[in-house]
Amino acid sequence: MMNPNKQQRRNLYFFFVFVFYVFILCARFQTSEATKDSSAQVKLQNRRLSSTVVFPVSGNVYPLGYYYVLLNIGNPPKLFDLDIDTGSDLTWVQCDAPCNGCTKPRAKQYKPNHNTLPCSHILCSGLDLPQDRPCADPEDQCDYEIGYSDHASSIGALVTDEVPLKLANGSIMNLRLTFGCGYDQQNPGPHPPPPTAGILGLGRGKVGLSTQLKSLGITKNVIVHCLSHTGKGFLSIGDELVPSSGVTWTSLATNSPSKNYMAGPAELLFNDKTTGVKGINVVFDSGSSYTYFNAEAYQAILDLIRKDLNGKPLTDTKDDKSLPVCWKGKKPLKSLDEVKKYFKTITLRFGNQKNGQLFQVPPESYLIITEKGRVCLGILNGTEIGLEGYNIIGDISFQGIMVIYDNEKQRIGWISSDCDKLPNVNHDYGGDLSEEAYPIGFGLIKELFSGSDSSKNKNLVSDGEL
Repeated sequence: MMNPNKQQRRNLYFFFVFVFYVFILCARFQTSEATKDSSAQVKLQNRRLSSTVVFPVSGNVYPLGYYYVLLNIGNPPKLFDLDIDTGSDLTWVQCDAPCNGCTKPRAKQYKPNHNTLPCSHILCSGLDLPQDRPCADPEDQCDYEIGYSDHASSIGALVTDEVPLKLANGSIMNLRLTFGCGYDQQNPGPHPPPPTAGILGLGRGKVGLSTQLKSLGITKNVIVHCLSHTGKGFLSIGDELVPSSGVTWTSLATNSPSKNYMAGPAELLFNDKTTGVKGINVVFDSGSSYTYFNAEAYQAILDLIRKDLNGKPLTDTKDDKSLPVCWKGKKPLKSLDEVKKYFKTITLRFGNQKNGQLFQVPPESYLIITEKGRVCLGILNGTEIGLEGYNIIGDISFQGIMVIYDNEKQRIGWISSDCDKLPNVNHDYGGDLSEEAYPIGFGLIKELFSGSDSSKNKNLVSDGEL
C-alpha cells in the first residue's frame, strides 16, 4: 500500500505536468492564431493595395454623344454624372460658388466648404494647364482654367473632399481626392452644352484620377474601359480586369507633347490593303464621340468607301446635318445589320509590316444609323475643325472592345470583349440622370491644337474665391 504523503506528491506532480502542457498548447494555439491573423492582415493589405475600382458605364455615341459614370462626392455623399475622358487629366464638377454657365440646378451642383487646395500644392503645379495668374501667395487657392478642342471651357478652383469608392474585393474606402470645382463653364459652339455634371479626367498627369489612386497605394495605374453598342459598359482603375492573354499591345509615344494616350506611327489599311497613308500618330480619347483623321487619311478612306459603294443600293444624301457624310437606302434604315455588308474594315497597323499590331475598326464601329434612317460615316475630318495633324480614336471605334491604358508599362492594349456584362461587382447606383441628347464634344485639351492657349480668354469670368 502506497504512503498517503507519497501519493499526494505524485498527484501534485501530475497536476503541474498537466498545467504545463495546457500552457504550452495554449501558447502554441495563440501563436498559430496570431500568425494566421497576421498572415490574413498581410493578405488583406496586399489585396487592397492591388485592388481595382469598377464603375458601371452608360451612354451611347448617337444621339447622346457620350459615355458616363456616377461618382459620389462629399460627406454626406452627393451623386454626380461625369463624362469619362482619357483625353484630359482634370476631374471637375459644376460648382455652386455660385456658378456661371452651369447646366445643373443648384441642388445638384457641388458645394465647396473651405476645402480649396493652396496654389503651393504639388497637384496645383502639376496641372500643366494655362493659369490666369502666377501663385503670388502660397496660401492662395489653386485656380485652374481648362479649354477643350471643341471650344468648351471650365474655370474654377481645385478642392479636396471625400470620395467613397467601392473596390472589386467588396471593401469601401473613403478617400480624399483632388478635383476641380468649376464655377464658370463656357460652351460657345453651335450645340447646347452637355447635361453631365462634369468630366472624369483619366489622363496621364499628376491630377488624373488613376494617378491619384496610385499615389495613395490603392490601385495600379491602369485604366480599362469597355463600351458596348447597346449603351452599357464598364470602367475600371487597377489591373485586376486585364486579361492574362489575347491582348494586342503597342507602346505609348514617349515624346507626346501632352499627357494624352498617343500611339504610333501607324499605317492606314482598308479591307486589309494599304491606303498609302503612313506615319499616323493616334490619340486614344474616350472624351471624343467620333473618330477623327487628318485630311490625307480622311480623304483616302472616304474615296475608298465611295468607290466601294458603286453599284450598291446606297446613294449620297445631304439631308442630315448632324453628320457630314451620309447615305440613304430605298427606305429608312433601322439597323446597321441591313447595310454593314456593303462596307469594309478599316485597320491601323502599328509597328512594322510583318509583325505589326492591328487595331481593326469594322463597319459597325465607324457607322451610325441616324433617327432619319440614314447611314452616316462616324469618321470625320479633324483638319477641318482645327485638329491639324492629330488623329483621334473616339468612342464609336471603342465599342465592343476592352481598351487598356497601362501607365505602369507605358503601353496601350485592346481585345474584343462583351462590354454588356459588368465584371463581378454590385452596381446598385441610383440617381436621376438626364437622358437629354447633346452633340459631340472632344476630351482633348485645347492647348494641343493650333498653338491655342486657353489662358488668352480673359473675359470668361472675374477672379473667384471659394
